Amino acid sequence: MTTKPSYFGHPSFDHAVAGMGAATVSTLTLQPLDLVKTRLQADESVKTPKSRLLGRSWRVFRSVVQEEGLRGLYRGLTPNLAGNIASWGLYFFWYDTIKQYQGRHNGTAHPHLSATQYLVAAAEAGALTQLCANPLWVVKTRMFTTSRSAQDAYRGLWHGLRSIYRTEGIRGLYKGLVPGLFGVSHGSLQFMAYESMKRWRNDTPGTNLNPIEYMTMAASSKVFATVCTYPYQVVRTRLQNQRGPGSALSLVDLTVKIYQHESFLGFYKGLGPNIVRVLPGTCITFVVYEFLSHYFQDHARF
Repeated sequence: MTTKPSYFGHPSFDHAVAGMGAATVSTLTLQPLDLVKTRLQADESVKTPKSRLLGRSWRVFRSVVQEEGLRGLYRGLTPNLAGNIASWGLYFFWYDTIKQYQGRHNGTAHPHLSATQYLVAAAEAGALTQLCANPLWVVKTRMFTTSRSAQDAYRGLWHGLRSIYRTEGIRGLYKGLVPGLFGVSHGSLQFMAYESMKRWRNDTPGTNLNPIEYMTMAASSKVFATVCTYPYQVVRTRLQNQRGPGSALSLVDLTVKIYQHESFLGFYKGLGPNIVRVLPGTCITFVVYEFLSHYFQDHARF
């Protein structure tokens, strides 16, 4: 199998840079919705059945603006941006590398992989990415759930990383890693669905996918994966938000606590703003990613 033309010297580097660019645009655009979603996930109060997800989202949004101003909606932007850039860059790099390896093993080009192989490639890439990026997500979660005026508020990304390491050690930086690894199934399901739909359209003679089709496939695959795997995000947020070495509940104890005190619906707190966020976020991410990928391939220097 011949190597594809590349802009940065290797196709996997092209995909990594495209992923980083897509993550930057998406994160800067949708930071406020991400903050509201995280605060809802971290909320441990028991809600009545009459509470509505979007209604609670609006109350959180309004509260942040009233107490901290519009600037409060962008608290934690640095770790969020760093986490997303690192995650998407690494994810697409490893995802494409693993697909190429599988393609060489099959003796075919990687666009002809099966749905199962896409699933495996996405799972492996997701696990590797999660191991690298987890400390960034811990800082992001804690900055999202505290105001700037709070006594234990982190001043920024590096202050947060140092503070966690000093008070909680390496284990503190990897809180929420286990449910995060469970969450690899989210990316696996999403990419399996996305790649399968894209392959189905590309196999149609004379097909030239346009941005609307990319957005439709990206949104459909994201909603499918989100609904299937959302509870792990709530559990991970709660684990990451626990401060101090002696006050943390275990994964099992926390899961039981959520179910006993908040019912099954507790595992879907923040789903409303998350769906609202992921639809435009995923569309932006994948359209920018596909555009950059095609640009790099069309202007290959190697």
